[in-house]
Amino acid sequence: MEAQGGNRLSCGTICLKYLLFLFNILFWLAGAAVLAVGVWTLVEKSDYISLLNSSFYSASAYILIAAGVIVIVTGIIGCCATLKEMRALLIVYLVLLICIFLLEIIAGVLAYITYQECFPFCYQLDEELRQNLKGTMQQKYKQSGEDDVTQAVDKLQQEFKCCGSYNSSDWRDCAWIQEPLNKRLVPDSCCKSPGDLCGLRDHPSNIYKVEGGCIVKLEEFILSQLYILAAVGIGIAFLQFVGMMFTCCLYQNLKEEPY
Repeated sequence: MEAQGGNRLSCGTICLKYLLFLFNILFWLAGAAVLAVGVWTLVEKSDYISLLNSSFYSASAYILIAAGVIVIVTGIIGCCATLKEMRALLIVYLVLLICIFLLEIIAGVLAYITYQECFPFCYQLDEELRQNLKGTMQQKYKQSGEDDVTQAVDKLQQEFKCCGSYNSSDWRDCAWIQEPLNKRLVPDSCCKSPGDLCGLRDHPSNIYKVEGGCIVKLEEFILSQLYILAAVGIGIAFLQFVGMMFTCCLYQNLKEEPY
């Protein structure tokens, strides 16, 4: 009976090892996906997110990258602890999971508190960001030494199919549009079919005049990034909870079963 009990324990331990190893593979893949999304956002989208002059929005990309790296490193530690059957490393892995889990809870609570505190002023903050984008477009577009801003604005208008911050009329007060030698009414990047001097006409058939301003679409993009952050946090938290249970069970089995 004791031998049979020992065999059952060995089978249970092996099963837990494979389950924990599978969990770590999923955990590692989740971290790699989070890291990829963060890098993609930073490389492809940071140029026009920087137009808002706010570090809050660009910080979401860095948070994704940091979370991805931490998850990948934790997953590697978990795989090593599982394969080597090292109880000390399992404890380290469990502590890391608990710390990440607690950090996610603290971040969620702080985000909720911040939202509640800013609630009466959130609209004012959004309006300030809109004015910043409008001012940047009007004052820096096509100006000397502002090539990065010009490229970012052109990319923003073409990718989001928009014209101006609020609407195409924002360009009337643009320093570049008001230059005597410039006959354009809007930048060529406002055109539905961009081409040289296509900005001479601002008819809705030629430019993105009725589609809305760029700030609304940019805010929608930023909100989608925040939704990704929330979904990633919930998903990783669930995986961590499962992983903590597997780790505790495997640690107990290794403690009871001599190797």
